[in-house]
Amino acid sequence: MRKSKLTLGLVAIGASLLLAACGGDSSTKDADSLGKINLAYVEWDTEVASTHVVGQVLEDIGYDVTLTPLDNAIMWEAVSKKEADAMVAGWLPATHAAQLEKYGDKLVNLGENLTGAKVGLVVPSYMDVNSIADLKAEAGATITGIEPGAGIMSATENAIKTYPNLKSWTLLPSSSGAMTVALDQAISNNEEIIVTGWSPHWKFASYDLKYLDDPEGIYGGEETINTFVRQGLEKDKPEAYKVLDAFNWTAEDIEEVMLAINGGKNPKDAAADWIKANADVVEKWTADVK
Repeated sequence: MRKSKLTLGLVAIGASLLLAACGGDSSTKDADSLGKINLAYVEWDTEVASTHVVGQVLEDIGYDVTLTPLDNAIMWEAVSKKEADAMVAGWLPATHAAQLEKYGDKLVNLGENLTGAKVGLVVPSYMDVNSIADLKAEAGATITGIEPGAGIMSATENAIKTYPNLKSWTLLPSSSGAMTVALDQAISNNEEIIVTGWSPHWKFASYDLKYLDDPEGIYGGEETINTFVRQGLEKDKPEAYKVLDAFNWTAEDIEEVMLAINGGKNPKDAAADWIKANADVVEKWTADVK
């Protein structure tokens, strides 16, 4: 499911134009602004939540903040080329291993901002299967995925090649939003469905789900979500660098924001509400810039 060179070229050009035009969510500060900062993110529920929270904190301390949604690979590339200042969406060690290998030497890794993350194939708990190796023809021998190019999609393509019982299976690309809609519809009708899943994610709080065992270890073990910034950010924007370096929270924190957004709240409002309710946590992130 590789994109053609032409498609990638158009995406890259579009991303560059978007970055140049300061697209995404933006707020203009007054003359006391610390300057502009651009956070890139991929439109997964986790990254929408985390990026809006960090962006709101940076805005609150005086930055003119732009949040720019990009394709996953373009997000990594944008920060490595200094077209964006930072991102808080690096899943390691497995999910984004290819992106880290390609762009890592041009980025500054500030370390984990969340631990205990996980990716894999997820099914409703009522399905009578517990391992990828035991799959036969459930859900029409189809796995419902997300955006092409996502790390979990590459891992699932590898799983299909690795597990003999998946030889004739189909991986259906969609989007993270379309995947959760399909999951909701299937559960409402008590139907079989297999999706590419990750946690933390609000769907685990909303539905009774389980990961399928992965005896071949295709999806790896526990992951962390890491913060990456462009080279030179510490010198150019030291206050932002300190906040991004200090940013760290829990699965419960991020799921609270994700659930609010999924319930219909605007991401910016959901972020502001969480920050207000967790002032003690945010104080730790901003302590060195006051």
